[in-house]
Amino acid sequence: METQYPFTLPPLPYGYDALMPEIDERTLHFHHDKHFQTYVDNLNKLLEANPAYQDWSLERLVRDWAQLPEDIRQGVRNNAGGVYNHDLYFKTLAPGAASEPEGPLADAAARDFGSLQELKSAMKAAALGQFGSGWAWLVTDGDGRLSVRKSANQDTPLPLIPLLPCDVWEHAYYLDYQNRRGDYFEGWWQKVDWPGLSRTFARLAENRPRYPQS
Repeated sequence: METQYPFTLPPLPYGYDALMPEIDERTLHFHHDKHFQTYVDNLNKLLEANPAYQDWSLERLVRDWAQLPEDIRQGVRNNAGGVYNHDLYFKTLAPGAASEPEGPLADAAARDFGSLQELKSAMKAAALGQFGSGWAWLVTDGDGRLSVRKSANQDTPLPLIPLLPCDVWEHAYYLDYQNRRGDYFEGWWQKVDWPGLSRTFARLAENRPRYPQS
């Protein structure tokens, strides 16, 4: 999607029925077309009235919201985070059978968690342990180390690099799973786009500075 104002809703990367039965088309219609769109619209309204910040990138708005004027600070924090988080959420899911990490990401998962199952257990604990609305995250640091974090509301794990977000707001799963967040996590896990994430992680590794440098 656009890197700065005005933002528009990116299209869903697959059909609305593509993630069934784990995530059904009603949920994707509401989650993508209604909730995600609302964050986009609200962020644009805030920036329309504050042209001094229209050249800020989405990542800067998410990272540096505390530097904004008090009257728009919390609104930008909430809505820029909502745009950033949802954009990544939909991009990291994919139709088809469950997959696994490959290449450098598989190696990093084994090194930092012991196994893919242990990584899954850590993410599930974060997802179930987030009180109220929020997110569970698989992130990496500048050295390529993986860890799991959680965040409330629409906060992000920046400046760590987010790889994989699990949305645990009720609107992400209530139509399919009601209050069974653990069942939603299991279904969501089946649709994680590990080949795409593996390519992303490999690109990050290729662009990482090598030390010592001459």
